[in-house]
Amino acid sequence: MEPANAWRTTLKSRIVVAAVGLFVWSTGIEARLVYLQVYRHADLVARAERQQLRTVAASGKRGEIRDRRGHVLAYSVDADSIYAVPTEIANADEAAASLCGALDDCSIADRQTLADRIRRGRAFVYVRRQVTPDQARRVAALQLEGVGFMPENRRFYPNKELAAHLLGYVGLDNTGLAGIEATYDNLIKGHPGTVLIQTDAKRQAFSRVERPSTTGADLELTIDEYLQHIAERELRAGVEYAGAEGGSAVVMDPRSGAILALANYPTFNPNAYRNFSDDARRNRAIQDLYEPGSTFKIVTASAALEQKVLTPADLVDTNPGVIRFGSRIVDEDKHHNYGVLSFTDVIVKSSNVGAIKIGLRVGAQRMGIYARRFGFGHPMSPDFPSESPGILWDPARQTESALASMSMGYQVAVTPLQMATAVSAVANGGELLQPRVVRAVTRDGVRTAVPRKVLAHAIERETAAEVTDIMEAVVDRGTGRSAQVEGYTIAGKTGTAQKVENGRYSGTDYNVSFVGFVPSRNPAFTIVVVVDSPHKVPPYGATVAAPIFKRIAGAALQQYGVPRSVNPAPPALAVHHDADDEHEQPLDLARGKPTSTTGLTPNIVTVDGKAPGTAAVFPDLRGLSARDALRTLARLGMTARLNGAGIVIRQVPAPGAPVDRETAATLWLARLRTEATAGEERHVAATP
Repeated sequence: MEPANAWRTTLKSRIVVAAVGLFVWSTGIEARLVYLQVYRHADLVARAERQQLRTVAASGKRGEIRDRRGHVLAYSVDADSIYAVPTEIANADEAAASLCGALDDCSIADRQTLADRIRRGRAFVYVRRQVTPDQARRVAALQLEGVGFMPENRRFYPNKELAAHLLGYVGLDNTGLAGIEATYDNLIKGHPGTVLIQTDAKRQAFSRVERPSTTGADLELTIDEYLQHIAERELRAGVEYAGAEGGSAVVMDPRSGAILALANYPTFNPNAYRNFSDDARRNRAIQDLYEPGSTFKIVTASAALEQKVLTPADLVDTNPGVIRFGSRIVDEDKHHNYGVLSFTDVIVKSSNVGAIKIGLRVGAQRMGIYARRFGFGHPMSPDFPSESPGILWDPARQTESALASMSMGYQVAVTPLQMATAVSAVANGGELLQPRVVRAVTRDGVRTAVPRKVLAHAIERETAAEVTDIMEAVVDRGTGRSAQVEGYTIAGKTGTAQKVENGRYSGTDYNVSFVGFVPSRNPAFTIVVVVDSPHKVPPYGATVAAPIFKRIAGAALQQYGVPRSVNPAPPALAVHHDADDEHEQPLDLARGKPTSTTGLTPNIVTVDGKAPGTAAVFPDLRGLSARDALRTLARLGMTARLNGAGIVIRQVPAPGAPVDRETAATLWLARLRTEATAGEERHVAATP
């Protein structure tokens, strides 16, 4: 080839080499793209989303919890949570110091922890959740780059300690941790929303998208806010007066199983539950087991009467005041010798020897059957999943000595709720009802009521009537005289039992209790009071628990307008409204006998508008606040003149007088001071 054309050959060679190189390069690129886009597609997309997207859950708004009158017990309020985007913060230490200064409650350790979290460089970190409005304003005033606010919901309990153990509390993640809040968490909490945060290659946030959460269902409880307040107030006063370690009180409607009040002391504030000990947060009424002592003699008596082992008039020889089981000796309290007693007086005088002889005649097998019929030995309510089942011996393994102990209320362990449920079975004529605290659930505007549920048939109505007669005698002339409420017949029983410490019965610590229902022949309330280890007064149910019962019962009867059962007022026809019935219920106020089996409504004084000319009686307003008294009078179409401030201590017209809507009532009010006399606290009107 001529030298003049050699360049052509060189050019062609170079073009071929370049083309081959370009082909190989493009083939490699395409192969890599195929590998990344096809074989690694899912993995790379997921990795990109993790790097570029941050999804934060936004909790749903919890539904409200209300009492049976519609008063709000728990609701959710808006609260800001402070967050940081670390990639937008230049100096983590300076930012942490500024934030802690604005929050005003950080320790040195808290500040260092916050700085470390920001320094890690994640796309999103919480600085502080659910801060107060003042803290939010101070942080916003800093105008820090990379710091923002996220709206959340914070649970708020407007009445603070009221019904704290029953309601429970909610954690920062909007999850119920105790009480009704935990039991019905799935219903109350609603559906959570999400917050989507997008970041660029430098992990700088440039987009924030929110999907709103939904509100949960509302709960309507059987609790009466006023009765709950009364039960807590009187329990606390009684526990402190007796120098006791704690106590519980349960108020129940014996005809429906609805719990009207459930109180424990000591208590806590669910708005700041972390500041209280586990002991203060423990729901003693459903978790604490105690040997009931003589209150369990109600079961012993019921079994004997139901099985016709004895009649109320049969005689029981308790001589010489002691009974032996091998080397074991059981005697009466204070070493009494009651001699020969009737069956009724064995319970009235709370004779241990007499109860043991009755229990031995009933037998271990039948005693075990009736103990279970009354609800002992297993949990009672689905509303309390943490409820203790109690302890009940297997009858097949029970010795004669163990049966003797059981007959007088030892070697059996119960909760206050179980005892209230058992005695309610006597009060309502023999039905063991499931205790409940949720009255209705409202979701999407639809209210669904929780029905009354019968768990078992404990005893026949005739037996219940005989046991009621005996329990009336206990309060009338026996150990329960300090539980008497003027104007009402009460059926009740005292109980005193030594506590077990280190496997032995203590000589200084006792569980004392009183259980009863009122009015005894047409019960509106079953009330149980249990006090743990009183030390300042003699440790007996009669001296400690019965006076607390008396004060709770007196306030409940007054608030609910329950007519007197002793020397009752003239008859008048009233109308009863109760969502448990879902219909109106006529009530004979003189006889105190409603036509159905549900409880009463507070201050029932209104008259059926369809029956013109029917008279109504003026209610007893004494002890009510001015607001509640005026609300009651408004339902009668009446007005009132008020003198003083505090609670009503005197009224004109008098309780039970015919209603004259043309005349204004006059109410005198005064504030209360508390004093203790004769071993019993009482409230005395102070000069306004």
